[in-house]
Amino acid sequence: MISHISNTSPQYLCKSNFHASMHNSQSHPSNTFPNLLLASKSPRRHQLLRDAGFQFDYIAIEADEDFPPTLSPEEICQFLAKHKSMHHHESIGENVLVTADTIVYINGQVLNKPQSVDEAHAMLHSLSNETHSVFTGVCLRSDAKIHTFCDRTDVTFHPLSDEQIAYYVEHYKPFDKAGSYGVQDWMGYVGVKGIQGCFYNVMGFPVAKFYRELTAFCQG
Repeated sequence: MISHISNTSPQYLCKSNFHASMHNSQSHPSNTFPNLLLASKSPRRHQLLRDAGFQFDYIAIEADEDFPPTLSPEEICQFLAKHKSMHHHESIGENVLVTADTIVYINGQVLNKPQSVDEAHAMLHSLSNETHSVFTGVCLRSDAKIHTFCDRTDVTFHPLSDEQIAYYVEHYKPFDKAGSYGVQDWMGYVGVKGIQGCFYNVMGFPVAKFYRELTAFCQG
């Protein structure tokens, strides 16, 4: 989805450089892109973009996570990513603003980040021995245009015991993770039976699709 937006005055809220020193700035393919303004606190998204060779600065954007109840999961994650992007009112300049939102969807229910120990337990019980879908919506925005897309990955869990769930919640405290688990940590090691789609989308960012969507965005 592409639409035109208006310019505003330049000022970044919070800046922290995550340039990957291991990459040669003259030869790495990701350095053909503009610098990114990444509006995400997620260390997993930082790691994935850094490891893929993207240059970015972190900026803080505060926005609620409410969405219309009639939306499909594909629409919800894109709505939330765009909603966050539109809460940045400063000029983007020569950069590309990147916002994203990941949701877990199972049996018609959206699982966001758990707000308590009991909610984390309940989410993991609902995922046990079932297949759920992980949707990540991404919004790309410049001072001239805006584009959103999403990616879907289906994840199947082994049966989880009460003891496994209690151990995981106590020791890994998954309160910053949609669906109350991280595929890259202990629950991913012992709980995930199979994945259909992009593994990194389950971590929180569909890097390969992002690379291609950003290419088209910058060329368009």
